[in-house]
Order: sequence, then C-alpha cells, then structure tokens
Amino acid sequence: MKRTFLPLLIFAAIASLLILWWKLPARDAPADQSRWYKGNTHTHTLWSDGNDFPDMVIAWYRDRDYDFLALSDHNVLSRGERWMREEDIQKRRRSLGVSTLEKYRARFGSSLVETRMKDGALEVRLRTLEELRPHFEKPGEFLLIEAEEITDAWRDLPVHLNALNLPEPIVPQQGSSVQEVMRNNLRAAAEMEKRSGQSILVHLNHPNFGWGVSAEDLGHVLEEPFFEVYNGHPSVHHLGDAEHAGVERMWDIANTIRLHELQAPPLYGLATDDSHHYHGGDVSPGRGWIMVRAPALDAEALIKAMRAGDFYASSGVLLDSIRFDGQELSLVIGARDSDSYETDFIGTRSGDPKAAGVIFATVPGNQPRYRMQGDELYVRATVTSSKAHPNPSFEGQREQAWIQPAGWHSRVR
Repeated sequence: MKRTFLPLLIFAAIASLLILWWKLPARDAPADQSRWYKGNTHTHTLWSDGNDFPDMVIAWYRDRDYDFLALSDHNVLSRGERWMREEDIQKRRRSLGVSTLEKYRARFGSSLVETRMKDGALEVRLRTLEELRPHFEKPGEFLLIEAEEITDAWRDLPVHLNALNLPEPIVPQQGSSVQEVMRNNLRAAAEMEKRSGQSILVHLNHPNFGWGVSAEDLGHVLEEPFFEVYNGHPSVHHLGDAEHAGVERMWDIANTIRLHELQAPPLYGLATDDSHHYHGGDVSPGRGWIMVRAPALDAEALIKAMRAGDFYASSGVLLDSIRFDGQELSLVIGARDSDSYETDFIGTRSGDPKAAGVIFATVPGNQPRYRMQGDELYVRATVTSSKAHPNPSFEGQREQAWIQPAGWHSRVR
C-alpha cells in the first residue's frame, strides 16, 4: 500500500505545481506580448539651451509617432517656476518669420500661455513636465520620461551623461580625470536609484564632442553600460578625424577592452537627436532614435528591456526582428519601397584583439544572418540603407541601424 501511495502523492504534488504555475501571471511577459517602442532620450528645450517651449518640442515628437520622449536639459529638470524674457527667447531663433511666442500661441491658444510684464519687458512662463503630462501622455501610446543631461567636464574636456527617469536632479560630481568624472556621476545615479527604488538609466553622450572621452575611457569605466553610437548634432565628430577614431570604431575598441582584457560585459549603443533647434538650424530633431522591445510603455519596462540589450539604435532603418540563438545572429529588416540594404557583421576575434572591430561578413538583402565561428569575442551588426538620410548630420550620411553586441556571455567572468 505504501508503494502505491507514494507515486500517487508525487504525481499529485507535480500536478498541483503545474496548475499553480499555469494560473500565476507571468513575471516577465513573453516575447509575443512585447512590441517595439520608438523614443528619443536626448532633447533640449528653453529650460536650457534649446530654442522652443517644451510643449512645442513634445508635440513635434508625438505628432511624428514617437512612443516616448525624454526632455534632457543641461543640469536641470523641468520643475519649479521659470520665466523668460520674450526677447531672449527670440534671440535663440535661427530663422526669420513668425516669432516663437506667436507660434506657441497659435498651437496651444492664448489661454494656456502665461505671460507677464516685468521691468518693462514681456516674460513667458515655461510649463513644468508635470503640467505637461496630462496634455500629452496617453497610456500605451505616448510617455514622457524625466531626464537631465549631467553636464560635467575634466579640465577642458566635456563629459556629458544623460540620466533618465530621475526622481531629482543630479549635481555634476566632477573628478580628477575623465574616468573619475564618469564614475562619480554614475555612482551618484546608482545611489539615487537605490535610495528611491526608481530605475535610472545613464548613458554617456557624444564621446567625440570636444574629443572629451576616449575609447579607452569607455572601455575601462565598467559602471557605464550605455553610450551614444550616433548623435544627431553636427558638431560631435561622429566620423572622427585623422587623429581620432570615429564613434562606431570607438565602440569596437571599448568592447574589445572590456571583453578581452577585463572579461566584462560590453557597451550597448544608442542613437539620439540631441536636438536644440526647432525653427530651422543645424541641430534639428528627427535624426536618430532607439527602438526598445518591451511588454509595456512605462519607464521601468523600457529601462529593464534596455539593460537586457533588447533594443537597437536607428537613424532611419527599421527592423521587424532581431534573433540570436547562441550560434547565429539574424535580422529581418522592414523593407520600404525600393530601398536596398547591406549589413556588416562586425566584431573582434579572440586571437587577434588588436584588430578591434573587423567586418566578419557583409550580407545584402532584408534577412541577413551571421553564424558564429567560435573565436569571436562578440558580434554586432550595422545595417546601411541605399536611402540618403533626409536630414543628415554629416556629408554623405545614409539611413542606418546599429544592433547590440551578441555572443559575448561566455567571455565574461
């Protein structure tokens, strides 16, 4: 009797666990419940050195089918009472025509535009992010993320980092070297995240701006998992010069340092606008963004997906899917009209780490794939379209997409 009862007991226990597992809601939504969300994480307004009202900037992105946007003004959050003289606002314009204030009133109506006279000058109040959320946010459709561009430096070298989903501003932490400046600001963000219980994502901005951050800096500051592989500002030296590597090559140098020398996880790359000008001008919006695959449109879900590398950077190329099964990296590109595509699969081989960022294969078509040979430290992909970028930040620019490094986990301690 005991021999009969024991198997029945075990079967009942397994059956109960299976039923319980089936009824419990999934902790992480399965892939078929996730979707791609388009967003920009680097944007400026009149709260710092942008040249339009935050309402107008948000409307620009929402009207062009972005799913989320981070306003990331320099060393400030969009909070508190802030007034600007209308004449100072107008000085930031880069083109003639209707004034910035007139455009603002025409879009939102005079009743929402608060003005006053002070010392004989007309002033306009900048609306806060919390005031703007009810007018723009819609669950599942559009999300605003509070952010700050922590604008720091070491000597004359700029070190800028964007902190997303902040509960309060971060004062630039400074330091005795570029790497220490990065680490100190990243540490401040990590401490704030722990203290608040609110996920915060920090990415390094435009490393070649002012030639501020080197590939070696990027490689050794392991506290930083994210950086801008493409920034739409024309003055960030995306292609490098005779003495400095271009930003995409910096990515490979840094990741080779991390994986070969330090046995540490690689950097993930973002594309952003860094937009400042909304009335014409060189630093205009719409040049670069990220596509994040997440189960929900909220800051926590987006940050969790990005930390898992479940996103890609784009300046125009859109993907239907990205898959890596441990042996093969495969893409499905969302073809448009008569555009053609060429994909470079790029990485570094473990036997030749000095040759960082070589092209393993170049594959034409909409469904490129690369099968690992076994000696790669990692493989990533850059997709380039035949279509010229409609709003280029450098000469000869074409639409592209940058896919995160894969195949590196066995190299990490």
